Amino acid sequence: MTHKIAILGASGYTGAELIRLIAQHPNIEIAALSGERKAGMEMAQVFPHLRHMELPRLCRIEEIDFSRIDLCFCALPHKTSQEVIKALPGDLKIVDLSADFRLRDPAEYEKWYGNPHAALEQQDEAVYGLTEFYREEIRGARLVAGTGCNAATGQFALRPLISAGVIDLDEIILDLKCAVSGAGRSLKENLLHAELSEGYNAYAIGSTHRHLGEFDQEFSKIAGRPVRVQFTPHLIPANRGILATVYVRGDAQAIHDTLAAAYVDEPFLQVLPFGEAPSTHHVRGSNYCHVGVAADRTEGRAIVFAALDNLTKGSSGQALQNANLMLGEKEEEGLTMAPLFP
Repeated sequence: MTHKIAILGASGYTGAELIRLIAQHPNIEIAALSGERKAGMEMAQVFPHLRHMELPRLCRIEEIDFSRIDLCFCALPHKTSQEVIKALPGDLKIVDLSADFRLRDPAEYEKWYGNPHAALEQQDEAVYGLTEFYREEIRGARLVAGTGCNAATGQFALRPLISAGVIDLDEIILDLKCAVSGAGRSLKENLLHAELSEGYNAYAIGSTHRHLGEFDQEFSKIAGRPVRVQFTPHLIPANRGILATVYVRGDAQAIHDTLAAAYVDEPFLQVLPFGEAPSTHHVRGSNYCHVGVAADRTEGRAIVFAALDNLTKGSSGQALQNANLMLGEKEEEGLTMAPLFP
């Protein structure tokens, strides 16, 4: 069976990444691509690396006939996505890549994003899209909210440890290094080559990064009580990749054993041998996440690592993984390509 899909916001990085991944999927056909500012253009003009593919011309959202679409990927900016999704047909399956439906509590959404949610009914039905931990809910969902890429990386390092009670919940320090594509394709002065290259910097310091809302929501739900991690992201001069370095109190070997047991049957989560740290180089362009654990020099402390590609496993690959479940396809379909190296 061939499933017809639409990608809204196909002129951005995550939209292009979805197209690249779906090209390897035997049962999905791209029927419509929207790009409001680039409507009427061929994808080859917007992304020359997709020139070899036969793709629909970019159009406006209102030009799409959704009656012939089985599933829609929404790769639109935050705040725009909720308005668009609210107006889509009520029986259409949707995977949203924005932040608009990640937080379950409308008050928390307003706290972190600065405006009231405009689609409360859809927010209430949305399933959080961290595939490995919400698999069964995703299978039956109509609307799935993809996670933030930083939030996914930190959760892959920490969720099983919080569930198993092998770390001190009041002493979690989460340090992330994030590639520049996570900031999107729009022009920003601080992302110019001369501003970004040959250095890196912390950003959204303290309590301002919006992915903290996801960490608070998910970690507190697992623990059954409030969990507040100390979190600092850093922008690095690389195109793709996120590396999380997490400092925790607990027995390092027990932490490694817990993660290895939790992920032993997961196709895209690979726990490295004890003491080995992952590199973003080794997951680039893939849907894999590498997790590592090392003992700290101070007894009773450990360092946990997670590395993934922010555009693939952190966003578009996760979206396709979720769509596969929603469409009754094999979860790994179109996603088992090896990482790009070097």
